[in-house]
Amino acid sequence: MSATATDAASRLAEIRQRIAAAQRRFGPPPETVELVAVSKTFSADEITPFLEAGQRVFGENRVQEAKEKWPGLRERFPDTSLHLIGPLQTNKAREAVALFDVIQTVDREKLAGTLAQEMARAGRQLQCYVQVNIGAEPQKAGIAVEDAVAFTQRCRDVHGLNIVGLMCIPPDGQPAGPFFRASQHARKRSGRSESFDGNERRFRDGDCHGRHACTRRISTFRSASDRGLRASPATFLLRVTLLATE
Repeated sequence: MSATATDAASRLAEIRQRIAAAQRRFGPPPETVELVAVSKTFSADEITPFLEAGQRVFGENRVQEAKEKWPGLRERFPDTSLHLIGPLQTNKAREAVALFDVIQTVDREKLAGTLAQEMARAGRQLQCYVQVNIGAEPQKAGIAVEDAVAFTQRCRDVHGLNIVGLMCIPPDGQPAGPFFRASQHARKRSGRSESFDGNERRFRDGDCHGRHACTRRISTFRSASDRGLRASPATFLLRVTLLATE
């Protein structure tokens, strides 16, 4: 069932209240929490109430699906930021560069090179994340943890991509702390303070499908930080399926 504008505003307010409560309890995880509303599988009509309620950052899984609904939505809401959060085939790179503002799933050399070519052709410089298979799970895409630093540097130095951080999804059903430690270790091994876009370092922690799970993710990140794992100021992208009913 589609949400009304009132429903959407209520859901957004509840999520933000839980974020604020977690921040009051644990302190800010990094300096900024950016809420990314996952709108994959939902129609333009279902997304519209959340745009009307003020949400401006959305995540889509597939280029083709996003092409079918976002050009029209962006005519009405031109300040929207659109993230590609699903796997990207190289033959879709041109369309992705034209449509999205952020690519969160750079996970192989060929894709990095193709994205660089398409960005140069289009005159656009999108923010990108290197996808790291932080749990070494065979069913998931992503660069191996031990290769993350070298690959990130090649993406920046060889291909000229604007890599702003790592995209890491911890395995389901396991404590997230060890995987945050692995990601922080990879960042520190880069050996230069500007390794992840100067003062704005970013870590994205995958999907949060339930409201309570989202605040637990923030709390977990803060707990890990308290053990000396936090680096410099950062933006934590909290990805939430706002449109699902519970």
